[in-house]
Amino acid sequence: MGICERKKELRRRRHRREKIRKWARRLATATPSEKALIAQKIRALTPGYLQVLKNLGLEER
Repeated sequence: MGICERKKELRRRRHRREKIRKWARRLATATPSEKALIAQKIRALTPGYLQVLKNLGLEER
């Protein structure tokens, strides 16, 4: 039996939230090139990446 669509979306959200938390911790000691790589990964991960990057201080210029 398959999983309902609501549960799938909740699972995806939780997974995105955990990944963003990991990357936010790594940003504290990241070099500029690592910050660019993390920003690129966040862009690929979530449709709301603009707000996430703004919250993390990685605003696009």
